[in-house]
This record gives sequence, C-alpha cells and structure tokens, in this order.
Amino acid sequence: MSLTNTQKKQYRLIGHSLNPVVTVAGNGLTEPVLTEMDRALEDHELVKIRYSIVDRDVRNELIAETSKILKCEIVQTIGKVALFYRASLEQNPKLSNLLR
Repeated sequence: MSLTNTQKKQYRLIGHSLNPVVTVAGNGLTEPVLTEMDRALEDHELVKIRYSIVDRDVRNELIAETSKILKCEIVQTIGKVALFYRASLEQNPKLSNLLR
C-alpha cells in the first residue's frame, strides 16, 4: 500500500489541524503504546504521534519501526511529530479523520 503524492498532499492538509493522539516517551515502543496506536489508527485512519525522544537518529528509527510494526504509511514527519495513515477495515464517519 503506497500513497501517491496527491494523496499525501491531501492527508498533510487534513493532518495540519490534528493534534497528536499518542506520545512516545523515553521507554520507546512498549506494548501499551503500540496497542493505543493501533486502536487510534483503526478508529481515525490518519493520526499524529509525538515522539519525545531527543536523539534524532533514535527518533527516526522509532518512526520507521512504528510504520513497520503497525503496517501503516508515514505521510509526513516534522520535528518530533509524525503523521501516519492506515486504511480502516470498517470506516466510521463519526471517528474517521478522512470522512469528517
């Protein structure tokens, strides 16, 4: 599942007004954090996640690892915030950031 440039542009526009729903702290990608990220992606499809990691290389590795584990696309990264997209199995118009 690869996003086209047009889709990424549209998702970045939507993501601009979103707030981060999960914060990854110094403990890294623990099981509860991954569970919450998975739930957020399933409900909202497009989510921002904040990585409170000072080291840039470690932060970028965690972002790539998150994408691999949760099978989602990285739409954009700016500083400590990453925007992820994963299509939901059942879209809920009340929860999806794409349909609101």
